[in-house]
Amino acid sequence: MNTTEQITPKAAVKRQSFVGVVVSDKMDKTRVVLVTRYEMHPKYKKYIKRNKRYKVHDAKNAFHIGDRVRIEACAPLSRHKAFAAVEKLGTQDVAQYLKTRGMD
Repeated sequence: MNTTEQITPKAAVKRQSFVGVVVSDKMDKTRVVLVTRYEMHPKYKKYIKRNKRYKVHDAKNAFHIGDRVRIEACAPLSRHKAFAAVEKLGTQDVAQYLKTRGMD
């Protein structure tokens, strides 16, 4: 290899990703994923639980209620869908999951 020739690998795109639980699979190729995160209160320094539901693209309809999945940001696919399900990390009891998060 000459010094003038250098192989430059394509830079991997760092995308926003979350881990959550599928709470609805009633739509075709769309899943609703509940993501829970903790943030510190600026004044009281106490951690507060925050929940958010994302509509996620699932092209193969592979994920079902109770599956723990990793979702990743992508180009908007519709008005509400800007995330895609990447991989299944396990399963979880949805009723218990929602109960512990005060969503029941």
